[in-house]
Amino acid sequence: MIFTRNNIKLFRFRASILALVTIAMLTALLTRLAWLQIWEHKKHSSRAEDNRVILLPLQAPRGRILDRNGRILARNDGGFFLELQPSKIENLQATLENLKKIVNINDYDIQRFKRLMSESRSYDGLPLKTVLDNREVARLVTRIQNKKGVKVRHRLIRSYPSKSSSSHLIGHIGRISKADQKQLEKNGEKESYSGFTHIGKLGVEQSYENLLRGKVGYQHIEVTAGGQMIRELSKSPPLPGKNVQLTIDSQLQKLIESEYNNRLGAAVAIEPSSGEILAFVSMPNFNPNLFIDGVSSQVWSELNSSPDKPLLNRPIKGGYPPGSTYKPFMALAALASGSRDPDDSINDPGYFMLGSHKFRDSKPEGHGVVNLHKSIVISSDTYYYKLALNMGVDLIHEYISPFGFGKNTGIDLKGEIAGILPSSQWKEKKLGKPWLQGETPSIGIGQGYNTFTIMQMAKAVSIIANRGKVVTPRLIKASQDQQTGNFNFVKSKFEEDLKIDPEWFEFVIDAMVEVNKVGTGARVMANTSYDIAGKTGTSQVFTIKQDEEYDVETVPERLRDHSLYIGFAPAKNPKVALAVIVENGGFGAKSAGPIARKIFDFILLNDNQ
Repeated sequence: MIFTRNNIKLFRFRASILALVTIAMLTALLTRLAWLQIWEHKKHSSRAEDNRVILLPLQAPRGRILDRNGRILARNDGGFFLELQPSKIENLQATLENLKKIVNINDYDIQRFKRLMSESRSYDGLPLKTVLDNREVARLVTRIQNKKGVKVRHRLIRSYPSKSSSSHLIGHIGRISKADQKQLEKNGEKESYSGFTHIGKLGVEQSYENLLRGKVGYQHIEVTAGGQMIRELSKSPPLPGKNVQLTIDSQLQKLIESEYNNRLGAAVAIEPSSGEILAFVSMPNFNPNLFIDGVSSQVWSELNSSPDKPLLNRPIKGGYPPGSTYKPFMALAALASGSRDPDDSINDPGYFMLGSHKFRDSKPEGHGVVNLHKSIVISSDTYYYKLALNMGVDLIHEYISPFGFGKNTGIDLKGEIAGILPSSQWKEKKLGKPWLQGETPSIGIGQGYNTFTIMQMAKAVSIIANRGKVVTPRLIKASQDQQTGNFNFVKSKFEEDLKIDPEWFEFVIDAMVEVNKVGTGARVMANTSYDIAGKTGTSQVFTIKQDEEYDVETVPERLRDHSLYIGFAPAKNPKVALAVIVENGGFGAKSAGPIARKIFDFILLNDNQ
């Protein structure tokens, strides 16, 4: 090829342009490298570190719950479950359909999962199938590799081996919901729950959450870009929660539950000297295992809409008129206030007239001449109609209030209601109306506005058993450190003694003993090797018109009278005080009395106690 002068000039020009472009590109590249190496080194170094080192929370084993004899009521079982993280799944519905082809996922699992989604944060991992067997684990592991947001995980699963027995007492744990998150943040506890997925929701699981929970641990690990673990960099082991030993006897619990035989009600038994609760039964009960990872909408609806109210913790949340079990307290109030002397008598014709209104006695023909002692033994309504009217509602309130009615008992469970011990001030404040004289007589026989819990009745009768000494009832006996095995035993808490003459306590107790020998409780409490001080009670569910008679056969079951019994034994040196109610069970000695007798016999005649 022949190069002319013009060709040479053109070639040199083009070569110069190419050289300039090359130099510019190299300069830009070197400048960018310098920027990355010098100015942005720290930033990208940090990002690289984040990508290769991750922090994993290590689950803290929750403390076990045991009864007074060491029987396990709540424990942790190891197991595998299928977890989905909705925020990482592009097509959730398609993923669910694919997973159904791998393992058995039923409608219940889907409903529960969707309910959890509505209550949880989008980035939370949520259980789809809570229990996987070994075959299901093997199938899933081989078929869900590299599927974002789908994992098989191992965990400690809370388990309640007694199932429905003692369910209201033990309670249950559940996944931390949005509402829980807000409450934890409000209480300044949000940071302490980092790494936790569950929290105590009811019962002892809720009340002793801080003891049972433990402290989460952490593991720093190095992983590949694909998420495979390379090595462990550091580890902070979790701190196990403390075991909680309760005061109750689980065998006694099961005995009482079986005695209810599908009836509704509640029973509480207390050791008067210590305040230790020996039995705490609410019927019907429920299976707390269903609640650990959330129940389906259908099951939740069934439990909430059931007329039997299985989720109601009756001993502390059920309000009942005490009926004639109120009479020993009325007698003590009358003696302490000077409203009655032991020998003051009335004639009981079977009714009491106030104006044109007739207050009827349970015995239509009346009891004849009745003094204070006899009024308790035979349960004369007429005596207490007159006594209540003589004292007035405010004096009654003044002397009955120290027994704990109308206020919380102090039991170590959340959600207790105070009930109602009426006064003129209470009615004015609550209803905006003045107290009427015609409302007073019914107060004397434990009806009217009187509304108490079985827990309150059990505490009140234990005060009589203690002759005026007041001990706060409690469910915890001790906590145990899982690492050292050391126990921390809880001491009894004593409140202010009642300012009532010991002579009056003995007077009323003697009458309560006679109740079970010749009075209303004689038949059911016969042939015992120990003396029982007690009182039967029958409380009305609805008011009968003056011109009508109560006929149990024609009254719908849910409107029938409640059956109650309170008492303690042995009378001289009490080991147990109790209160029992059978809803719609009729006469006190008929339904509640036999259950009380079973409790007395179990505690006082059982050599293993």
